[in-house]
Amino acid sequence: MLRNMTVSLFQHERIETTTAKAKELRPYAERLITLAKRGDLHARRLAARKVEDAGALAKLFDNIGPRYAERAGGYTRVLKTGFRKGDGAEMALVELVDREPAAAEAGS
Repeated sequence: MLRNMTVSLFQHERIETTTAKAKELRPYAERLITLAKRGDLHARRLAARKVEDAGALAKLFDNIGPRYAERAGGYTRVLKTGFRKGDGAEMALVELVDREPAAAEAGS
């Protein structure tokens, strides 16, 4: 489940999920972004173990990693959005900090 959510996060740069899942996803995704910042072959292979989608892996290493090269950490943001209507679960948005403008406009 975390792998699929991480792939969606890297593709869309913003996803909506429950708060509990968002809190679990955050360190998982941030470790992968840290690997992408290194950018070497070994880091790519370590990340490929977790991210099996080739497109998401390429975006991670080609776009997301270099974008956060100067940032020391805190690549994701969790924003609570309220409660789900059906079962009352607390919902949250997980998004990458400093998203690309094109992704910010299309993902809203």
